[in-house]
Amino acid sequence: MPRPVVLFSGQWTHCTLEELVQKLNDWDYQGLELCCQGDHFEVQRALSEDDYCQAKLDLLSKHDLQVFVLCNHRVGQAVCDRIEPRHKKILPDYVWGDGDPEGVNERATAEMLATVQAAQKLGVSTLSGFAGSPIWNGVLGYPPCYPNEVADGLREFAERWRPILDACREAGIRFALEVHPGQVAFDLYSAEMTLDALDGRDEFGFTFDPSHLHWQGVDPVEFLRRFPDRIYNVHIKDAAMTLNGRTGVLNAYQPFGDARRGWEFRSPGHGGIDWESIFRALNAIRYEGPLAVEWSDAGMDREFGAEEASQFVRRLDFPARSE
Repeated sequence: MPRPVVLFSGQWTHCTLEELVQKLNDWDYQGLELCCQGDHFEVQRALSEDDYCQAKLDLLSKHDLQVFVLCNHRVGQAVCDRIEPRHKKILPDYVWGDGDPEGVNERATAEMLATVQAAQKLGVSTLSGFAGSPIWNGVLGYPPCYPNEVADGLREFAERWRPILDACREAGIRFALEVHPGQVAFDLYSAEMTLDALDGRDEFGFTFDPSHLHWQGVDPVEFLRRFPDRIYNVHIKDAAMTLNGRTGVLNAYQPFGDARRGWEFRSPGHGGIDWESIFRALNAIRYEGPLAVEWSDAGMDREFGAEEASQFVRRLDFPARSE
């Protein structure tokens, strides 16, 4: 049976949720990976208003849509990051508070615990997001992290996320960390180390997004083969490399769409990712969850791209060979 094709709502918070869902049927999506941003989903209202979650579900149901995954990337990032002023722009005011770093970490943890409760009320079994990292600056920066500092950072991550993962276990919810630069798990080997730091907790797995592996030079198919039982969510997003002797994989300070970048996100099928190999690997590991288009392309009209992406995924999502 084909996997559900859904839209990640994070790039669409310029629209209200009601405006967005009216478009999804025309674009042939079956639902959403619903982001805790804008009016799409507000965690505190979900807990304080009895009819809030049901109203969201009713709105989607009216358009024959479902919520397949709830995500809270921005707040999750602040659980174990080293907090600095730039975090203020991604956090709700009540999580940022006075900006005291340890206070922000604590309030982010409380908000993620609330997000687990909200996911349960929404009837969603997968919560996706970022986790932050106390040691990311030492991955590419200077001074580097020594092995003992890496080990300490992974222990800190595990300790800060322990109460959130405990809550996930109690609620029957799986947390899917998006493997992404800036996180404790950003490639294959760091993902292994992250699982080891958590002693392989079953409620912890990954959101697989090949675009972030591709520009790092990591084969996304190898990641799927390495973690067949830990792929809890899949993002469909492409990337294109432009390494012309002046550019590099780290880019410089250029924004998306700047010709001086060494890589760019692209609408699915318009970059360098071998999607057929990925879908064959998803079949091989028997992944049956949603395929969430996280649409991003600085050179394409977003509504044209969103509709084309849905068609692209449906063409590629061929069934595995039956036994």
